[in-house]
Parts: sequence; C-alpha cells; structure tokens
Amino acid sequence: MTTDSSRGSFVKPSDAELRQKLTPEQYRVTQHEGTERAFTGEYWDHDQSGIYVDVVSGEPLFSSRDKYDAGCGWPSFTRPIPDVTLTENTDYKIGYARTEVRSGQADSHLGHVFPDGPQEQGGLRYCINSAALRFVPLERLEEEGYSEYRGLFEGQK
Repeated sequence: MTTDSSRGSFVKPSDAELRQKLTPEQYRVTQHEGTERAFTGEYWDHDQSGIYVDVVSGEPLFSSRDKYDAGCGWPSFTRPIPDVTLTENTDYKIGYARTEVRSGQADSHLGHVFPDGPQEQGGLRYCINSAALRFVPLERLEEEGYSEYRGLFEGQK
C-alpha cells in the first residue's frame, strides 16, 4: 500500500519486514486485529504530553490533550488529531457490531470507537491498543519530525 501524505510517501513494508520491525504483540494487534489484555499495555495509564503515532507508519493519530481515563484498561481518546484520516469498519468478531478503527496510511488495526465517551467532548471513546501506538513526547516533536503538531499544545509546557 502506498499513500501520499504531508509526511511524504509511505510504502507499507512486506509481511516479513513487519515481523522483523514489530514485537510479536504489535504484529498480532496491528496486522491480525488482535486486542491486548486490559491494563497491560504501555499507554493505558500514560499521562505525559505529546502525540501517539501509528507504530507501523509513524502517522500521527492522537494527542495526549484528548486522552482520558475511561476506566477500561486501554488508552482512550475523545477524538483523533484534526485532519487525521482513520478508517472505520463494522466488526462482528465478538458476536455484536462494533466499529473498528484502522490507521489511514498503514491500515493498522488500532482498536474500536464507542459512543460512550464524555458527552461534553463529542461523546466518542476511541479505545486503542497500546501495541498499535508509539508515543512522541512534546519536547521531542521537532527532533522526530512532528513540529507541525506543536500547535496542539499551545499554552501548555
């Protein structure tokens, strides 16, 4: 898969390359619609300022400013970063319809979106697997090539 974006062109690595690049858990979650166990992922209770990017492509996905504790054991966000393209599909894997969320560039399985989020912030809860994410701290945005996202944190140190 090739996708043009503001970060340049992304060519999804081969399956063999992904198996080498990702941990077994990251591979299972992102490439085979896996779900990590609740309260075990690296970011479920993470509260540092920065952005969360797709572990496969580096595509920016979520801001820590939109992260909240939903009590579910997975990182939860009220919305993706503005102008980020996520793909949504209906998933019946556990016997009822859920809305699966995938990254726009690498087509990585991220998790699911539910309509039970904070009503004052739009009512959505993006319930995302830590294994699908890599965190970029606010102080490293420029160094890692994400300077255009500093504006998300205006007025925050």
